[in-house]
Amino acid sequence: MNKIQKLPPKEKLALYDTLIKTHPEIERKGVSMPYTSLNGNMFTYLSPDGILGIRLAENAREDFLQKYKTTLYKSYGTTLKEYVTVPDQLMANTDELKQYFDMSISYVKTLKSKPTKKKNK
Repeated sequence: MNKIQKLPPKEKLALYDTLIKTHPEIERKGVSMPYTSLNGNMFTYLSPDGILGIRLAENAREDFLQKYKTTLYKSYGTTLKEYVTVPDQLMANTDELKQYFDMSISYVKTLKSKPTKKKNK
């Protein structure tokens, strides 16, 4: 039996794509669970419910959580300790959100590269 995959709402996906386009060198990956990664390290993720998580360094993460009164990102019942949940209001403000996207890219560049797990065709 094929399970029908739930896709993020189109308006949230459009906002996510607008954010990603602020860095043309970054490519959105995934279809049902869109994400971005660099050197094998994921740094943003859009859930099927349209909730955006951004990976931030500890200081930036603490500031973000306080400023936007949000929480660490949860995915399938697991708390992703380096990811913050982006409030809808901020997601709709690409100019403001871009600074955190920039911070996320800078942070992930400091992480050790991971080999990709591409399937051989």
